[in-house]
Amino acid sequence: MNQDPRPDSTTHISTVGSASATVVSPTSSAENLPLTFAGLTHVGLVRSNNEDQFLIVRLHKSLEILQTTLPADQLLPLHGREGHVVLVADGIGGRAGGELASAIAVKGAAEYLLGAAKWFFRLDDPDEAVRLRLLREGLDRIDHKILEESKANPRLKGMGTTLTAASIIGPDVFIVHVGDSRAYLLHAGELRQVTTDHTLTQHLVEQGLMSADDARHAPMHNVLINALGGKPGVTADIVKFRLNAGDRLLLCTDGLTEHVTDQRITEVLLAEREPARACEVLVEAALQGGGSDNVTVIVAAAG
Repeated sequence: MNQDPRPDSTTHISTVGSASATVVSPTSSAENLPLTFAGLTHVGLVRSNNEDQFLIVRLHKSLEILQTTLPADQLLPLHGREGHVVLVADGIGGRAGGELASAIAVKGAAEYLLGAAKWFFRLDDPDEAVRLRLLREGLDRIDHKILEESKANPRLKGMGTTLTAASIIGPDVFIVHVGDSRAYLLHAGELRQVTTDHTLTQHLVEQGLMSADDARHAPMHNVLINALGGKPGVTADIVKFRLNAGDRLLLCTDGLTEHVTDQRITEVLLAEREPARACEVLVEAALQGGGSDNVTVIVAAAG
């Protein structure tokens, strides 16, 4: 899979139980592209704890004007701009370590966004240097927190987490990716995997030492070679593209892709126009397929 969602406009930049939660947040962008989000997570049918986490955040750039001599039409550009950050994280390192690592990632992201939100709107520069710097900085801080926690508690040694996040302002999307959780884009009825798995088998496929089909069925297919907390100085992939009306963006942990094919994912995203319902159907498909792992999905609908 691992193809560009929009070959002519996508940029890749390499840089340093029952459902437990559901969130829906309808909104619209500065460029009149309505966005609706939903997220859902499930512990699965085998594990006793959920090491997955997700986050859906809306960022606002606005101010409250109490009194002014300026006419209303001159104030319009100062109001209403907003963006979103959504992410999924899948912890590794055992029951205690994995659950904590993914929680640190989500909490760290929320805390960083709270302080840096105003800078995420300085995105009109052609080189987008500000946005890339902020994404790298946020990732490094999360990685550092996980490593520090691991050092402070020998019981947590080796813990880490995947992280796949989307920063969305207007139609512009930046995906930040570490590990084997995934981002997909459904565009014009075609599903494309935006991210590349950071696994040993995927590395062997890229080296020409294993076929993609063999990699999917290999016993070591889920062995990670890159994760937050794995070692100092995490390396992430950053992918840029634009959303169009009718597009669907999916972020998910491997609890979904382990049991649900891309064809089935496509069918669900096309059939279920409401993100909340799409999440429910996708999670149920993973459970029917075996539910061997925690499963988490976020669906964003444009238009």
